[in-house]
This record gives sequence, structure tokens and C-alpha cells, in this order.
Amino acid sequence: MQIEDKELLQQFRQPDTKERAFTQIIKKYQEKLYWHVRRMVVDHDDANDVLQNVFIKVWNGLENFREDSQLYTWLYRIATNESLTFIEQQKKKSAVSLNDIETGLANKVVADKNFDANRLEWKLQLAIQQLPEKQRLVFNLRYYDEMPYEEMSRVLDTSEGALKASYHHAVKKIEEFIKNN
Repeated sequence: MQIEDKELLQQFRQPDTKERAFTQIIKKYQEKLYWHVRRMVVDHDDANDVLQNVFIKVWNGLENFREDSQLYTWLYRIATNESLTFIEQQKKKSAVSLNDIETGLANKVVADKNFDANRLEWKLQLAIQQLPEKQRLVFNLRYYDEMPYEEMSRVLDTSEGALKASYHHAVKKIEEFIKNN
């Protein structure tokens, strides 16, 4: 039985149930957050590192969570920001252009031991990695996480109209990539 977020937050604020409540939050959201991060940073080990940072931030900030949004939205926002920070750090470390980073992400997809260029899901992954960062993020949230635009707007602090346009452009680019490859 899943415990409601409100109850988990109340338990987290009690010293004697804080750790147990946090463990329940991790169990409830870890897989969704992992795949959200993984689609952004591509590499499994990188995704695990980013997710660990996400849960450290959650642990440190959960007591101050004001419940203006759903816990889920707040967690996704932290995961998104941590993923973007990680990607930025990778860019700075390698001191290369954004195109080189995106090519590097596509190369990580190709380097996966299960990669098969003829399978549609691999073509989709390669196509997604060709997208600009914002479009890739919006596409992943909408396509994989089935996040409503209203929720996405709160996670990314962007208007619903801009998100719909980003998603539309991303879909067109992905269709074009798959058609031509």
C-alpha cells in the first residue's frame, strides 16, 4: 500500500519517523526520477550520481518544502535542475561546444552494448539526443513521463504555450531524423 505524500511529509517532520518517511519517498519516486535523469544524461553511472545528489538535496530541503506544489513536481524540478547542472559541468570540464556534448550523448547511446541501429527504440534515442537541451527535456517529460503541460510548466517554470511549441518542434525533428536514417 502506497502512503499518501501528505502523510509522508508529516512523518518526515517528526524526528522519530523522519528516516522511515524519507525511505518511503525514495521507494515511491526513485525509479521515475532515475529514468527522468537517465534520459537527460544518458549514462547509467552518471544518472546514479545525479540521482544521489537529488536525494541529498531532497533530504536537506524537505523540511522547508511549503507544499505549494505536489511533492512529485518538486522532486522533478530538483532532478531536472541537477541533471542540467551535471550537463553544464560536463561541458565546462571538456571545454567543448554544445554540439560536441550532444554528439557525445549520441555516442553514449551507440556505445551501449545492446545498441542496434535497426531497432526503432534505438533510432528514437539517437533522434532525441540530437535535439537541443530544452526540446529534449520537454519531449522526455511529455513522451516518457506523460506529464501534463500544466505540471511541466511548474517543473520548468515556463509557459504552457512555450512547452507545447517546444514539444511540437521536437516531434517534427525526431520524425525527420527517423525518416532520414
